[in-house]
Amino acid sequence: MPKYQALALTTRYWRPNEDFLNEIITAVRAKVEDGDFVVVSEKAISTALGNIVDESTVNPSLNAKLIARLWMRACWGYLFSAMLGFGQRLTRNLREYPLATGSRHKQLSLQQAGPLQTLMFGSEGGIDGSNLPYAYVSLPLDKADGIVAEIREEIWVRLKKKVTVVIVDTDKTYSFRNFHFTPRPKPLRGIHSNGGIVAYLAGRTFKLRKRPTPLAVAGQALSAEEALKIANIADKARGPGSGTTVWKMASRFHVTVTGVTWGMLASIKHKPIVIVRKNKPTQKP
Repeated sequence: MPKYQALALTTRYWRPNEDFLNEIITAVRAKVEDGDFVVVSEKAISTALGNIVDESTVNPSLNAKLIARLWMRACWGYLFSAMLGFGQRLTRNLREYPLATGSRHKQLSLQQAGPLQTLMFGSEGGIDGSNLPYAYVSLPLDKADGIVAEIREEIWVRLKKKVTVVIVDTDKTYSFRNFHFTPRPKPLRGIHSNGGIVAYLAGRTFKLRKRPTPLAVAGQALSAEEALKIANIADKARGPGSGTTVWKMASRFHVTVTGVTWGMLASIKHKPIVIVRKNKPTQKP
């Protein structure tokens, strides 16, 4: 089995309308080699493309309000948190789920992803507010295949390096032997996506192996298992950024969940790109 090494590259925080292709080229220029995997965060690309929504402008329906008040606080805060062994901090946050901002978030999820995704407690349908300020959330990439091909082509044209580019989301894929499934929509071919909350509960209840979800690959054909392995290596090298949830992000900056600013996010290290490289076989004397 080949072993890998990974290098997470620090860049400035990518805001909307950022030239992310140029940022990627600048970051990898002196470090990338032929045969490398260049793994890029979907969240960072979505933010740079302006694929974000200000939830403060969303008008919640009665259904969204009921989900926030009853489903999130009661079912997630008590039943599911106990069943899945959530930590005390997450359990408390779910029991105190914010009704106003939470209702708007659930309304956007209902509109964008449907009820089975909305019943999740976070990252519903790939909608995510971590590493974003105020009441902004990012939406999942609609054309990840085209974007990943564009990144690979840009690296070849400008740096003359033959690499494989992978776009990855931190939302988890669960594996049972050779069967891979995720609550998140539109994963890489070979990873099954359906069920929303049902898939999440199944993966967590049976304590299945979980890894970040690859969304698109360009440069070579990868099996789902190979792509999951690369995604997992890159995720461990990258770290959590400003926090794995909006609550952790807000706690880091000592503000409310909608009190994080662009400046706060720009003040910390961001690692949206990871170079993953197979170790070269040792030469026998």
